[in-house]
Amino acid sequence: MGFQGIYGHSKPVSILKNAMARDRIAHALLFHGMEGIGKRTTASILARAVNCKAEDPPCDACASCRKAEHRNHPNIITIRAEGQFIKISAVKELQSRMTVRPVEGKRVFIIEEADRLNAAAANALLKTLEEPSPGNILLLTTARSHALPMTILSRCQHLRFTPLAREEVSRFLKEKEGLDDVAAEILAASSGGSIGRAIEMKREDYLARRDGILDHLAQDDPADLLKRIALAGRFGKEREEILEGLRILRVGYRDSLIFRETRERERLMFRDRAGMIETIADRLSGRDLLRNIAAVESAMGAIARNANKSLTLEAMLIKLA
Repeated sequence: MGFQGIYGHSKPVSILKNAMARDRIAHALLFHGMEGIGKRTTASILARAVNCKAEDPPCDACASCRKAEHRNHPNIITIRAEGQFIKISAVKELQSRMTVRPVEGKRVFIIEEADRLNAAAANALLKTLEEPSPGNILLLTTARSHALPMTILSRCQHLRFTPLAREEVSRFLKEKEGLDDVAAEILAASSGGSIGRAIEMKREDYLARRDGILDHLAQDDPADLLKRIALAGRFGKEREEILEGLRILRVGYRDSLIFRETRERERLMFRDRAGMIETIADRLSGRDLLRNIAAVESAMGAIARNANKSLTLEAMLIKLA
């Protein structure tokens, strides 16, 4: 797949193609934006392109592109976290490989979720960024650029990947996932502009889980704390499962706030549940909805930082208006 296969992101793609045409690709690039939006796909395509000799790279046909397709290209190395962190041993191996200049093309190191570099690994990588060796390119991807040290951020060229338009996500789901128009539109509207999230939500139980949370919100009674705390059970036990549930909750309140202020159903992410959203919007004030959104986002941040899951959820539910 070439750059034309990337959905949306015309600005960063244009910047990369222009830099390639002038042979001015930066030695360190930081692709940042929300999770599941296409950063890794773009990094992979760029890695293929700088090693392809076709007039409009990547061509997907030459020996270099075929090696990349089979994930055995000697010039394309992907570094991921082992467990919770990217460790210093991975960075040291990167540095060792950099000492030998590639025979042809450019060696590209793709560091996925670069915010997961531990302190020692980040310090070691900084030295590499300060003294780049010729023939090597570093591509860092992250959904949490704020978690990277400023010293690393300042030594990379930044390319921001913004949330995709609903139409782009829907088009992807129809063209690549084979969904019909209605299903693609529902998931695209719920994805927040992330193709990765839309694909995750495609599984059968997502809509049932979403509807259960929205039903609970519509029937919520702040005076019945036991019933409210029982909602915690709908979020599951695993970190990612809980975060998904909290994203559903946040969108429910977000849609309710938008509907309360505009009364326009077409602006809702959960448009197929507009009646339920209207019920929530009529029950809570704008101030209450803003406070609830802030409480949910605070809980999401705490869960992402590995806070106690049960206590975090219960504290959030008690705070909700």
